[in-house]
Amino acid sequence: MKLLFRQMELEDLAIVKSIDKLAFPNPWPENAFIYELENNSNARLWVGELKDGDKLELIAFAVIWIILDEAHIGTIAILPRYQQRGFGQQFLAFICKQLIAEKIIKIFLEVRASNVNALNLYHKFGFTIDGERKHYYSDNGETAILMSASLEEKNFYEKFLLNGIHR
Repeated sequence: MKLLFRQMELEDLAIVKSIDKLAFPNPWPENAFIYELENNSNARLWVGELKDGDKLELIAFAVIWIILDEAHIGTIAILPRYQQRGFGQQFLAFICKQLIAEKIIKIFLEVRASNVNALNLYHKFGFTIDGERKHYYSDNGETAILMSASLEEKNFYEKFLLNGIHR
């Protein structure tokens, strides 16, 4: 099995929305994805597809916003049944390499304080905690942990790619 990466397309939205609904208690509305795809020239939207023989299954998506030489992860998700299998680190490594190619030097995100798996992944990638936003998430009032990382040299991310490939 290999993870393939590509830009998100409108045709991906039904699957992206289903992953978003399974991964998060507050999924994005469809019009938000459409806006990012069609109207926001500062947005980068990618998907990850798992290739198993001749079968392709979309299992991951991300929306990233570019602001000058910085990037902000708006949302990133792996289909829950594929979490904790290395696909998240492959996808994040791909994203970081893409951002480096665009001369991005720093990346920011918010993550739920309870999302230990995501926090561990981000720490592996050199993210540090910058602060927190109390009562950030409207579904349960949970705190958001604010994190950032300076992007490393492209070679740093190779170890996380494993067998992920870009197409």
